[in-house]
Amino acid sequence: MIIDIQRIDDAFHMRAVNESGRTVEIDAAPAIGGHDAGMRPMQMVLAALGGCSAIDVIDILKKQRLNLQDIRLRISAKRAENAIPAVFTHIHMHFVLTGAIPDEKAARAITLSVDKYCSVAAMLRSTAEISHSFEILPTTPEQT
Repeated sequence: MIIDIQRIDDAFHMRAVNESGRTVEIDAAPAIGGHDAGMRPMQMVLAALGGCSAIDVIDILKKQRLNLQDIRLRISAKRAENAIPAVFTHIHMHFVLTGAIPDEKAARAITLSVDKYCSVAAMLRSTAEISHSFEILPTTPEQT
């Protein structure tokens, strides 16, 4: 796996490019001279966690032949205060699943992802307590 990062401006705005040419904009907070023109690095870590776990949950439910119509996540996190580095100490992932998914199947898929399969979660667990919750929304007529 290779990621190339190139500076875009004379401050902190950068572009990360993967081997397939896909890009992500990175920037710093305005408080330190950034322009808020991209995700901050720690935000990208949370996005990576959510993406990793969502892929697992989709795959697990698909293998069970359950009709997941949509998945969304909201991830909230707290970082160590007055510390350098300011690592994550608490992360909460809230999954919103749409479809006819039994509660116990959703709970099991999410737990398997967060506790066993997601590589990003495995790395973050060394500094952060990771919790999760979920809700299931019914399928709407447009989604059938």
